Amino acid sequence: MYKNLIVALWATICVCFSVSAQTPSPPFKVAFLYVAPLGDAGWVYQHNAGRLAIEKSLNKTGQAPRVITTYVENVAEGPDSERVLRDLVSQGYGLIFTPSFGYMEPTIKVAADNPHVKFESITGYKRANNVATANARYYEGRYLAGVAAARMSQTGVAGYVAGFP
Repeated sequence: MYKNLIVALWATICVCFSVSAQTPSPPFKVAFLYVAPLGDAGWVYQHNAGRLAIEKSLNKTGQAPRVITTYVENVAEGPDSERVLRDLVSQGYGLIFTPSFGYMEPTIKVAADNPHVKFESITGYKRANNVATANARYYEGRYLAGVAAARMSQTGVAGYVAGFP
């Protein structure tokens, strides 16, 4: 999933940058909203690893940065995320990742008011001209977990508890 996100980001940035013999263009600004504090494992950690990979792959040592990234952690889903999104837009971020299902509605709302900014809604399903979506194929791992549970069952019964969304 993260390879696809990096490829999508790379393509977006390539389109946004123009080759010029004059002054270098300002760096492209990318932001991430995190639903929890940044830790050393988990969902937020993996998205932050992707953010750092973007910086590493697109910026060259000794040269002006081509991309600048930032993140805002522990952003509650709902009205607070809309406020944070609008703040990032006002700071000039051109691409904003919202990796939580609960950010979907605020992302769509802010995107409608800011067609010049691109958004990537992770786990969301609503799209717009400037809102793309991405998701993992969770069902594949869940299927394999079910097969393993069935084979381990001594009674022929397996249970599964899941949250949705």
